[in-house]
Amino acid sequence: MKKVEAIIKPFKLDDVKDALLEVGVEGMTITEVRGFGRQKGRVEIYRGAEFVPEFLTKTKLEVVVDDPLVEKVVEAISNAAKTEDVGAGKIFVSPVDDVLRIRTGEHGKDALH
Repeated sequence: MKKVEAIIKPFKLDDVKDALLEVGVEGMTITEVRGFGRQKGRVEIYRGAEFVPEFLTKTKLEVVVDDPLVEKVVEAISNAAKTEDVGAGKIFVSPVDDVLRIRTGEHGKDALH
């Protein structure tokens, strides 16, 4: 099993969610996060004065999937979240040792479905 985490632009969330549902993802966790990468902050105007916010608002999406689905999930996120702008996001894939469904006590990939 793998955990796929993606940091994407917030306006791309619906596109990414739809793409993940199409490849068979049955659940996901979404968090509003703030940070910056290579693009740093962008210049904004507030009450006539320019300033650069330290962090930009992004959306973090997390899914845990069985190994055979990982490449499809990464491709779906990448295609749906892609923009030509700097700061389109990142995708991270990490191993997951175990999953436990609290209600039933199921472990492993049985707990994913």
